[in-house]
Amino acid sequence: MKDQFSDLISKLSSKQLSIISETIKILLIPFKEKRLCYKDNIFTDEIIDSMGDFLKIHHCFSKEPFSKDKFEYALERTFNICGIEAQLAPKGNRGHDITINKTKVSLKTQADSNIKETEIHISKFMELGKGEWILNDLRKQFLLHMEKYELIYSLRCLSSDDERNSGIWHYELVNIPKILLQEAKNGSLRIMEKSKQDPKPGYCDVFDPSGKDIKFQLYFDGGSERKLQIKHLQKKHCYLIATWKFSINE
Repeated sequence: MKDQFSDLISKLSSKQLSIISETIKILLIPFKEKRLCYKDNIFTDEIIDSMGDFLKIHHCFSKEPFSKDKFEYALERTFNICGIEAQLAPKGNRGHDITINKTKVSLKTQADSNIKETEIHISKFMELGKGEWILNDLRKQFLLHMEKYELIYSLRCLSSDDERNSGIWHYELVNIPKILLQEAKNGSLRIMEKSKQDPKPGYCDVFDPSGKDIKFQLYFDGGSERKLQIKHLQKKHCYLIATWKFSINE
């Protein structure tokens, strides 16, 4: 491998070598934090290490958080590099985003600047499409959608605005259990009657056993996009898989 690398390096121009040098410097920066918090059937220490390298390389060339398309591509490359079969779903597929070792997986990202560490927000879980706007039918559509995959992961950027401006990046990977979201089947539906949107948006509220604290909400956005959001999903009901924190200025 080293001989092959040396041969490739010898063919690069000085400007190309400069780019390679900057990338290597980023890779050599130590993580402030990098750990596998919960080992499931998909993620291992090796995968977490490689995924962390992709995150650092991204920020060698960008001051913006990792986007969903980059997350999908990096995950596919990471698993294949580590000798585990992974393949992205066709673009526009209404269901899973990637198949990892024959397991269909849905991927989400969250990077809003006012992110709360204890709450997960998915701004676009799925498109609701055209047709009659009946909350119970829309909830059934949500439940049917989840039958198309087995696992749901969200990559979340927890860096504050000040941290981002200082080149400090903090990410976490969370497994959102399908069985948790399926509790929406018995959630409480309500329409926002005072809304001026047409159709009027609505909620499906899912409470803990006490009936006082929200576990999560489905928000049926009646705007032009007609999409389903998941709001106030309490992270304590999910599995924290891994965390990464690093500074690109060190």
